[in-house]
Order: sequence, then C-alpha cells, then structure tokens
Amino acid sequence: MTGFSADWLSLREPADLRARNADLGARVAGHLAGETPLRIVDLGAGTGANLRASALLFPQDQHWHLLDHAPDLIAEARRQLVQWADSARTVADGLELVRDGRRITVSFVLTDLSRSLAGVSSVVPHLVTASAFFDLVSPLFIDALARETAAAGAAFFTVLSCDGRDFWTPAHPGDGAIAAGFRADQARDKGFGPAVGHAATDHLERAFRLAGYATDRAASPWKLGPQDAGLVAMLASGTAAAAVASGTVTAPEAQDWVQARAGATCEIGHCDLFAWPG
Repeated sequence: MTGFSADWLSLREPADLRARNADLGARVAGHLAGETPLRIVDLGAGTGANLRASALLFPQDQHWHLLDHAPDLIAEARRQLVQWADSARTVADGLELVRDGRRITVSFVLTDLSRSLAGVSSVVPHLVTASAFFDLVSPLFIDALARETAAAGAAFFTVLSCDGRDFWTPAHPGDGAIAAGFRADQARDKGFGPAVGHAATDHLERAFRLAGYATDRAASPWKLGPQDAGLVAMLASGTAAAAVASGTVTAPEAQDWVQARAGATCEIGHCDLFAWPG
C-alpha cells in the first residue's frame, strides 16, 4: 500500500472538516442513535481525523477500531487523539478517551487492507467508515468490502472521495492538461490494483446496492481560499507532480503551472456516501 505523510494529513484536516456534508452526517447519526456501545471500524484511519470529525455525531459510548498500515501514522493518531480528548488514559491495546461527555475507546490495528479485510468484520461493527480513502483502491477491493460489510450487517459511511471536478481561479492555459494528467495518475495501482480514482463513489454505490443496501450521497467539496495557502501550495505541487508522472505534461510546463497557482483559490470536488441495509 502507498500512503500519505502525517504533515499532509494534518494540513488537510481543517478543510476536510469544513467540507463534510452536514446533512448526510446527521442522517448517519440518526440511523445509529440507538446503538450503544457503538462499534466502528475506520479504514485507512491515518492520524485519526475521521474519529475526531465524527465522534460528536454519535451516541455517548463508542468503540473505535482504527485500521492502518503505517506505524508512524498510528503513533501520530495516538498522540493527536490524546491532545484532542478532554481526558485520556492508555490501555493495553489503545486509549480510553472522554470528549464532550462521550466515552470513546480506541483500538489501533496495524494491518495491510490490500491483503486482508478480516479486521473489518471481526469486531462485528455497527458502522464501517473511512475518509479520503476509496479513490485509492480497486473495484475488486470495493466489491469485497461491500460483501464483508454486508456479512457483518453494518452500515457504511465514507466521506471525501474525489469526484474529478477541480476548478482553479484564476484560470490557466495548463489547467486541462494538468487535470487530465492527475486523473490518469489517480488510476495507477496504489497497492490494491488499478485504482478507481474519481469514480470511487459510483463503484461504492453500485457494490452496496448489489449487496442489498440503500444508499444516499452528497457533495462535499473543498473550497480553498487565502486561509488555506499552505494546503493550496502543497495540493498544486502534488497535482503537478502526478501529471508529470503520468506523462501528460513536461516538468517545465508543470512548474509554470505551480508558480501561477501562488495565491490561487480552488474548489476540489468530493462526495460523501452513506449505505445501510435495506
């Protein structure tokens, strides 16, 4: 599996929090309101941002199982969650947290999801969730996950899957070529097989409907302005590098585009999806 740095995940966390679709989140919360303690599996959990964004939607008692392949991200998740909590206590396999009256236990699971989904159903979760994860995986992985989730009888909620709609202001002559190159790079194998990229939500919705689930989806775009200058700069650099790697643009063309993006604003399309047993 490939992954992301803790610096990138921390930089994007405020934009992710703003972008999450509040109406869809409220619907998920309503569906799970009677489950206590609520058992949640978080795929590709990174530094724990999805827990921090979601926990206050859910009932008072929660058990989170954070799955990731990167030991450094698990260590950073532990550190950031302790800082985020009103109180925290270390236990054998994780943490016991209190935040805004909610009791949250956290287990950290070091696992390679590209090899096994056993960690998804083993805890009999009420909810399987992820953030900014599914554009990295293959259609076969999505199909297998839908079957595993359905076998557990769990609901499914994912946020911030790229949808391929990127708008930069001011416009630049290289926008089209850079975007095409980035989308081509999105489709390369990230460790799960050829990735679905910006078609992730369509694949997820199809797979869960085939598993007998009902679904609802909602837009959750990043809207990045001057307050997000650091994120915009890193996003522009990474997007351009991906376009060069795909062979769509040359390095000088990409560098010209990155330089023109200094001080730019942008809207980066994402989609959230909720699926529940029908």
